[in-house]
Amino acid sequence: MGKRTAIEWTDHTFNPWWGCTKVSPACDHCYAEAWDKRTGGDHWGPHADLRTFSDKHWTQPLRWDRAAAEAGIRRRVFCASMADVFDNAAPENALKRLWRLIRSTPWLDWQLLTKRPQNVRKMLPPDWDEGYANVWLGTTTENQEEADRRVVHLNSVKAGVRFLSCEPLLGPISLRQDWLNGKLHWIIAGGESGPKARPSNPEWFRSLRDQCAAAGLAFHFKQWGSWAPESGQQALSTKRMQLESASGLQYLVKLGKRASGRELDGRTWDDLPRIIST
Repeated sequence: MGKRTAIEWTDHTFNPWWGCTKVSPACDHCYAEAWDKRTGGDHWGPHADLRTFSDKHWTQPLRWDRAAAEAGIRRRVFCASMADVFDNAAPENALKRLWRLIRSTPWLDWQLLTKRPQNVRKMLPPDWDEGYANVWLGTTTENQEEADRRVVHLNSVKAGVRFLSCEPLLGPISLRQDWLNGKLHWIIAGGESGPKARPSNPEWFRSLRDQCAAAGLAFHFKQWGSWAPESGQQALSTKRMQLESASGLQYLVKLGKRASGRELDGRTWDDLPRIIST
């Protein structure tokens, strides 16, 4: 897995290992844990063994890098969709190997997303200095409480790109002024998918979009998830819920990720941060 991906904001996924432990409300319905179980794994929880991979697995990004160089087009790699690079339980040898791999693939922009930004500084390689030119550092912030707790740690680490993944968005988030001024560069927002998906109020997405526009941040709307705003063409038998918002009463319907789509107010939002190439 990993050659291409359906994740809208990246080109490839690469996992140095599989496995993690839940740490916040965003983890409650973890897609990675569910996928692990469907494939016969048992790599989640504080006492679970992590799944590691062969040398062949580690050569994939080297091939992507060569292809990107030949095409003259930089590619993005989300690392890790089935783990957390900055997990305290990260296999030490695999983490060191990952940093060597990142240094060896200058045509790939590595998107390292974590729910443990407090660990980032102590787990960086010795030659990090001002940051690797091809590494983007991000943290998941599903609500204001987690944003307040995590963003300060993310912004304390030097990096060419720092970003927030507000997915699944479980509450409104106000971007504080001290997080901005060149510290954050990109906001991803999206709803939750899956059978137990929790709905997101459309006003939360609009607020983030408008805050990004005001602050000059790139904004990416990934998906509505399982729940989306009702339109007149949807069947009356669809599961439906009522929400109150600043613009009045509105209804959400449970359609599933594919049917819900990813348009916000009539268009897609696929902004990317401005990158200085290596």
